Amino acid sequence: EDELSRSSHSNPGKSLVNGIKTNPASSSPKSSLPVPMGPPVYVDLAYIPNHCSGKNTDPEFFKRVRASYYVVSGNDAANGEPSRAVLDALLEGKSQWGENLQVTLIPTHDTEVTREWYQQTHEKQQELNIMVLASSSTVVMQDESFPACKIEF
Repeated sequence: EDELSRSSHSNPGKSLVNGIKTNPASSSPKSSLPVPMGPPVYVDLAYIPNHCSGKNTDPEFFKRVRASYYVVSGNDAANGEPSRAVLDALLEGKSQWGENLQVTLIPTHDTEVTREWYQQTHEKQQELNIMVLASSSTVVMQDESFPACKIEF
């Protein structure tokens, strides 16, 4: 607290965020610091952040988070969910892996965006060993029904 107080008195217009001096014009220290490079992370299942919105996911996500299965849950076209740019980022990121591991994309909703993307990029998906899982199964719970996929590891 004393350090923050001294910092703001001696450097008006500057503040500390997690011990890092930042300019109030920048919204977070993340915007002024580069993300350190590191080895990719391999996981069985990854949920694409923010309902597959382009706000948080780019090709770098798919270069670094290498999953056997990616879940796409977006179903809000008005908010750009799922984002075509994110689906394209999967193709771009996967093309950088240097290994031809099988990847399965699991959309939780049948949307126009995912259907168009699937049709327009089908050859690229095959080339990159990406399978899009379509489900004809439906789960019925109380007054609600929804499509479902079962995955076994």
